[in-house]
Amino acid sequence: MTPHPPALNTSEAAAAAVPAPTPAVTIRVLGVGDAGCNVAAHLARDPLPHVSFAGLNTNARALAQTVLPTQLSLGARMMRGLGTGGDPERGRAAAEVDMAGIRGLCEGADIVFLVVGLGGGTGTGAGPVVARAAREQGALVLVAAILPFACEGQRRQRQAQIGLHDLKKAADVVICVPNQNVFKLIDDGTSLLHAFALTNELVAQGLRGIWRLLSKPGLLNADFADLCALTQGKHAESALATAEASGENRVQAALDQIRSHPLLESGQALSNAAGVLVSLSGGPGLAMSEVHRLMEEINQQAENAHVVLAASLDDTLGDRLQVTLIASRPGAGEPPAAAAPSEESLIAPEIQSQLVEPLSSPRPASRFLPPPPELTAEQTEQLWTQQEGCGGRRLKSRFRQGQLPLEIVSKGRFEKSEPTIHRGEDLDVPTYVRRGVALN
Repeated sequence: MTPHPPALNTSEAAAAAVPAPTPAVTIRVLGVGDAGCNVAAHLARDPLPHVSFAGLNTNARALAQTVLPTQLSLGARMMRGLGTGGDPERGRAAAEVDMAGIRGLCEGADIVFLVVGLGGGTGTGAGPVVARAAREQGALVLVAAILPFACEGQRRQRQAQIGLHDLKKAADVVICVPNQNVFKLIDDGTSLLHAFALTNELVAQGLRGIWRLLSKPGLLNADFADLCALTQGKHAESALATAEASGENRVQAALDQIRSHPLLESGQALSNAAGVLVSLSGGPGLAMSEVHRLMEEINQQAENAHVVLAASLDDTLGDRLQVTLIASRPGAGEPPAAAAPSEESLIAPEIQSQLVEPLSSPRPASRFLPPPPELTAEQTEQLWTQQEGCGGRRLKSRFRQGQLPLEIVSKGRFEKSEPTIHRGEDLDVPTYVRRGVALN
């Protein structure tokens, strides 16, 4: 007889029927440089599950003043904790020295959210090195790159653009956060501290939106694989924006926020996007008509993009509606392929117009003319004959130049020397005599 398998009790059968829970996505937030550490510290004040924070800086004093739980002083022996002095090469060298420590911070993370301030030394130089190390550890690398204010000078603007180019090559996605765009959200009386806090909050809202997208189960799911498909390996510049509204006209209010969001460039980022990931979260009263109306508007603006929708319900939101947008532009590996940018093309046009002198000037054409080919007497006579036959003016004089009545000087000890003959011509005879050129 065939033995029967052992019978399962009710609890065992129920446990076998329930699928294993999906492991949570681990997010690691790394702040690089002074600006990056400040933003990371702002994010750490409102901790999220499965999100850890760390700061990396060459300035030991500034790093110690942050509230980040994990800190790494880059190039401590080389830099002696004094910073880079605004030199990106020193920042890059400091990160290369501590590559083992950087890899340790990125180990085991599914997503590394890198926050860097561009234009200085540490963020500009070390940022691409940290992004490369995170990708080598197998993480999806998203970078929030904070660009300097226009008033910070042309040197920082130029270094920021070069650093942004290096980040695009090292990371999966780079999200630009221009500090200059903060002026759209403030008035003349806004303090400097509040202006920087607005930048920190813009980045914090984006990170919270990604966390909700990956951690909250939804009616329409977009998971970590969808985020990877949209961003991983594209090496592209993307836009990340969030909007939140409540009340009866919350859909219209959310759309107005999206249209005027400083990181979406007045909607231009959506129209140029190759892919758009939209995450909607609302309370139990979220209506299908609201989802349809909001997505209809977004699809019109991003008509050439592949749009992915995720929608979830959250009882804690009440009547609030939260929208998170990730708009990915065509990357370096997607058609049409872009040529490697020159040094001047790395600088934004508005920055180039402020330069006193252009970065490069076209080289003037050479004025050197090669000498005419040497012709024998027969070739010269043939050329003149052809010109005369074509109706051209005869260049040769009608009379051949004879020997001028000059005093003959003895050759001295070279009297008995053989004449210098080259191709049948005596080179000791003056050229104008040999070629029959008349002297005026």
